Amino acid sequence: MNWREVGLISSASFFGAVASAIAIRFFFSPRKHFSTVAVGKKIESPCPFNPTKRQWYLSWDDYFMAVAFLSAERSKDPHRQVGACLVSQNGIILGIGYNGFPRGCSDDQLPWSKESRTGNPLETKYPYVCHAEVNAILNTNHASASGQRLYVTMFPCNECAKIIIQSGVSEVIYFVEKRLNNSDTAYVASHKLLSMAGVKVRKHQPQMDRILIEFEP
Repeated sequence: MNWREVGLISSASFFGAVASAIAIRFFFSPRKHFSTVAVGKKIESPCPFNPTKRQWYLSWDDYFMAVAFLSAERSKDPHRQVGACLVSQNGIILGIGYNGFPRGCSDDQLPWSKESRTGNPLETKYPYVCHAEVNAILNTNHASASGQRLYVTMFPCNECAKIIIQSGVSEVIYFVEKRLNNSDTAYVASHKLLSMAGVKVRKHQPQMDRILIEFEP
């Protein structure tokens, strides 16, 4: 056996050991499940004689929060995309929304910037933008949002909290707050208002790591 053959055997042994270690870690390390959703593409091929239902389907919370995240993708805001999904007590989607400018107001003529070079607030997006929560409530196909749940990708500010309360929403489920150590007056006030009004607030706890949507024929 020459040195080249010895080298090939050593290399094969090394890469085999690495592959084995990766396989063991992959199959035996604890991890959450994730859902793969495809449009026009069959992902699973279950046994046609299997009488049991599919195991890893979306929970209602993950489903409605996923709709909120998908709605956020419609936002043209280059800095932050927020989505919301309003749901009835019976689990029926009543309205969805995302952050953007009011209907009829051109998003090419109004500014999307967070700050103004001249210090003029009218040169920023804030005086003009409608928040996702407000749009979801206004887009509802019911006259009232009373007793409904609102799923939002980001915790609502105080102005949105007022509208949430006035519309009769009974519960807010959010994915993330704007800041971990939140001292912003708008969000402190929001927590206070929602609590005083008896609106339930909880952070979404996802049961799946991710949802993958593939548009392939």
